[in-house]
Amino acid sequence: MKNLPLHVKIIIGLILGVIYAFISSAMGWNEFTINWIDPFGTIFIRLLKFIAVPLVLFSIISGVSGLSDVTKLGRLGAKTLGTYLVTTVIAVGVGLLLVNVIKPGDYIDNDQRVKNRITYELWVSETSGVKPKDDKDFLSDPQYADVVKEVTDDPNYSAPKTDISDKMAAAAETQDAPPLQFVVDMVPENIIVSISNNKLMLQVIFFAIFFGITLVLVPSEKAKPVIDFIDGANEVFLKMVELVMKAAPFFVFCLLAGVIAKMADSPAEVFEIFKGLGSYSITLVLGLAFMIFIFYPLLAVLFIKDLSYKQFFKNISPAQFLAFSTSSSAATLPVTMECVEENMGVSKNIASFVLPVGATVNMDGTSLYQAVAVVFLAQMHLVDLTLAQQLTIVLTATLASIGAAAVPSAGLIMMIIVLQSVGLNPAWIAIIFPVDRILDMCRTVVNVTGDATVATLIADSEGELKK
Repeated sequence: MKNLPLHVKIIIGLILGVIYAFISSAMGWNEFTINWIDPFGTIFIRLLKFIAVPLVLFSIISGVSGLSDVTKLGRLGAKTLGTYLVTTVIAVGVGLLLVNVIKPGDYIDNDQRVKNRITYELWVSETSGVKPKDDKDFLSDPQYADVVKEVTDDPNYSAPKTDISDKMAAAAETQDAPPLQFVVDMVPENIIVSISNNKLMLQVIFFAIFFGITLVLVPSEKAKPVIDFIDGANEVFLKMVELVMKAAPFFVFCLLAGVIAKMADSPAEVFEIFKGLGSYSITLVLGLAFMIFIFYPLLAVLFIKDLSYKQFFKNISPAQFLAFSTSSSAATLPVTMECVEENMGVSKNIASFVLPVGATVNMDGTSLYQAVAVVFLAQMHLVDLTLAQQLTIVLTATLASIGAAAVPSAGLIMMIIVLQSVGLNPAWIAIIFPVDRILDMCRTVVNVTGDATVATLIADSEGELKK
């Protein structure tokens, strides 16, 4: 067991965690699992998160201060953001293609879809500034009169199944912000506050880049003690990652056992959750699998000489499995950096700049999910979205993904904005809540794989990839 590679141990932990969770729910041990096993999973995520922020801070400062030519930073930044933008647009395109070909919303019982459509039209009639997205009018159609009466007689017809008020408020705050608020939010008022808040990672990155550039500009004799300290601190946090990862298989076991134990009280309930949203889940997983197993490795193998498909996954698999278990790009960041530098051969300068930026702004999995989910929700409500409206989804999902926090289920908040952008009911996100946690784990793997791929491609283009 000791001689097994880390990624194999993590896989074993994942499998055992899932098996134990089903046994736990069948035997009625869920309360024990949640109280005595799940906390270790929470501790694991906390350990990785508290390491992530200082690691990002010191890594970026170290990387930027190591650039002899400051103008190289501008070129590096343009390449990084440009590549991330291209992969995000492709991810959204893949999602829209699949959801329009498979049409997962059509697999839902037609009588239920008619009721859904009527609730949508009622919502439109009660919401100012919103118009139906197509020419259909079920409320005035005599053949649906009985269904309309059935729906309107139900006092709970418009009530969401889950409380989403906090997410609605967060989305409203984001949507009402002025156009340049995103740029304003990048600049910290107090760097100590920014470091203490995982949601303010962009501010930490801004400070680190500014600090690193300033170190390059001051006399070398003055900068050297500071650079030595930064490099030393960076090594300490990297060692912390190494120590935590030795216990990763155990922590992953606890994390998966806790996640499934919280979803349902019996194995039948877990399966029922997925059965109800099966067509949507399968469509989304197909899109995410395409990005993970075809798009990214093909991109890497085509552009990077001597890198095989098998080697690609062997190099980054520890980060992928960790991304799946934590559902957080930020928590996985320390391990992603380790995999990319040590296994892929990306230089420290490139990895310490590209990966933290990617963990914050590159959300390919989240963007693909938003495209699939919005069109699926429209289909199940018998709403036909035009090509123009779907292109609006592409644009909004791409921009929204840049601001999505690198934490579990942040995409739900961004999806409210995407739904509103095409005039659909934002409360619909409650429909996909039951399966969101597991699917979030899958799309985080896409996000992390995309970060690692882009970092490797940029390092190769800059001649900073050890082959």
